[in-house]
Amino acid sequence: MIRDDAEALRTAAQLAEEFRPGASGRDARRELPRAELDRLTATGLLAVTVPAEHGGADVCAATLAEVFRLLASADASLAQIPQSHFAYVNVLRQQGSPEQQAFFFAEVLGGRRFGNAQSEAGTKHLQDIRTRLSTAEDGSYLLTGVKNYSTGALFADWIPVLARAEDDLLHVAYVPADAPGLTVTDDWDGMGQRTTASGTVELADVVVPAAHVVPHHLTFTGPQLHGAIAQLLHTAIDAGIAAGALAEAVEFVTTRSRPWFESGYDTAAEDPLLIQRFGELDLRRRAADALLATAARAVDAARVGLDDDSAAEASIAVAAAKAYAGSAALEIADALFEVSGTRAALDSLNLHRHWRDARTHTLHDPARWKIQHIGRYVLNGTRPPRHGLL
Repeated sequence: MIRDDAEALRTAAQLAEEFRPGASGRDARRELPRAELDRLTATGLLAVTVPAEHGGADVCAATLAEVFRLLASADASLAQIPQSHFAYVNVLRQQGSPEQQAFFFAEVLGGRRFGNAQSEAGTKHLQDIRTRLSTAEDGSYLLTGVKNYSTGALFADWIPVLARAEDDLLHVAYVPADAPGLTVTDDWDGMGQRTTASGTVELADVVVPAAHVVPHHLTFTGPQLHGAIAQLLHTAIDAGIAAGALAEAVEFVTTRSRPWFESGYDTAAEDPLLIQRFGELDLRRRAADALLATAARAVDAARVGLDDDSAAEASIAVAAAKAYAGSAALEIADALFEVSGTRAALDSLNLHRHWRDARTHTLHDPARWKIQHIGRYVLNGTRPPRHGLL
């Protein structure tokens, strides 16, 4: 059990150092981090957002964001796996009944993990959810559909499934990973975040008790932080990738790079042009971290006094941080090769994993729409929409 924010941060920093040495090899071999995820779970870190009244540490958003940033700086794939876990713990906080909260929070405190079965491929758009939750004669539900990009499902004890009921309203069904009719296939073959096992979940008339179904649609009928919290964690992953790539660049240039012959210096690290470039890259990293911290504080402030205005401020702050951190991660991961030289391109060194992770992760949702919502808010005072992705 982790008891407070300080312990959560210490634990995350320690785990990052443990996971960092093996991250490149796991990526190169596409070796799924089962042992590392078990280690992460065993520390109690996945239970830190359980409310205090249910026995959890109930850490603030700023702490949770820093936990993800630290983990992603070591292994972006590993950090991605529990993102949905925390998102669906938050769903229970918002719309779970007292009985559902008591049951599922006890599961999380006991070391059980949530995965996700949310996105679907081949539909009209992201929110065209076709997985169906139909009522059975005994009052339970039958769940049918196919989910893609189901990060965390392969490692989960419970798989939250986003589905539409007969009235077309969104619900989340919490399904045991071993439920009859549920199949999880490890068929993710993305160029980046290779070890997240973000594969396919198939649901064929899976029986779900009514007690395990949460009315997620109610979350969006009033001010909400569901999207801001979920996107904050994605932002932290991007910021972590930026930090990890910059650290790798520093290590390479100071230990392996040769100076350019025209510089007149004995080492690459003395080259004033390289020094200038590293200064520019560190400014990008620092700005990403600062925007992440600012966004997290906005989320924490909104949690204390949630209304339309505070929810809008939090969503806009997170959108700004996410747009910036994504571009910073891509620039720094690309510049790693610019500053390091030809040898850095050797496939055996696997330094390209940072760019591959950044490029893949930043495709989750387009920054251009975040910037649109920021512009509308700044110029016309238009609050961002309540669709849960901002």
